[in-house]
Amino acid sequence: MKRYFLIAASLLLVLATGCKSVPEDQALEEYNARSAEMVETFNQKMTDIQNDPAVADDEKAAKIQEAYDQAVAELTEDGLAMLRKYPDGELAVTVLKNIAAMLEPAQLEEAIALVSGAAAEDEYVKQLTALSNAKSATAEGKMFTDFTVVQDEDDPEGSTVSLSDYVGKGKYVLVDFWASWCGPCKQELPNIAAVYEKYKGDDFDVLSVAVWDDPADTKATAEEEGVVWNQIINAQQVPTDLYGIEGIPHIILFGPDGTILKRDLRGEAIEAAVAEALGR
Repeated sequence: MKRYFLIAASLLLVLATGCKSVPEDQALEEYNARSAEMVETFNQKMTDIQNDPAVADDEKAAKIQEAYDQAVAELTEDGLAMLRKYPDGELAVTVLKNIAAMLEPAQLEEAIALVSGAAAEDEYVKQLTALSNAKSATAEGKMFTDFTVVQDEDDPEGSTVSLSDYVGKGKYVLVDFWASWCGPCKQELPNIAAVYEKYKGDDFDVLSVAVWDDPADTKATAEEEGVVWNQIINAQQVPTDLYGIEGIPHIILFGPDGTILKRDLRGEAIEAAVAEALGR
């Protein structure tokens, strides 16, 4: 289930920002009004669905998802239209900030390609471009991108470990990018453990990669949570930069040759992807 608050949260960015030129300020004001109306329409639809006794509880999530997808599509198209009309100023940067979190990778590439001039030199746009390029390079169907990190900063010899020590070695590998402080990461561990116990063997393995975390905390939490499979402890931001990962947990299934089969797996989708890949 997508996180519906992204619409309102990203909208706040543009509502709080102005532009230097009068025409752009007017365009921004009109854009804000349209965006606010779209968000309000979605919020009202969601409330109506939740309170409608004629809609069964097990149908409400699907109907809310449908309303969400419609709102995102409308906000996205309006934002892209603004970028086509105002591609090179502060307004372009502001609109891009507003819609970026809602865009699929291909849409993000399209949006960035529309930006030009001073807007293209904005630091946020440069960072977003790097993120988009990373996602594109590591999309489903692409070969894995290797990385090497120091496994333990306390090791005087500075021993290193690479993703290629585990991926591309003839097995399907489920890789969980996580951190000890991340509640949703820990919520996924039982799902990963169940898949590991059910499918581990000559053709399947699991690897946890700790990012944005203190190695000591990673080790302690892994022990507490019963992580018994292979781990890379001290990856920090290296893999998240390479794979364009914005949030964790981010779970990727790699094929035996290192091909990226599925990205951003959660919940029941984890086992479904593994079972399908293994033909079980």
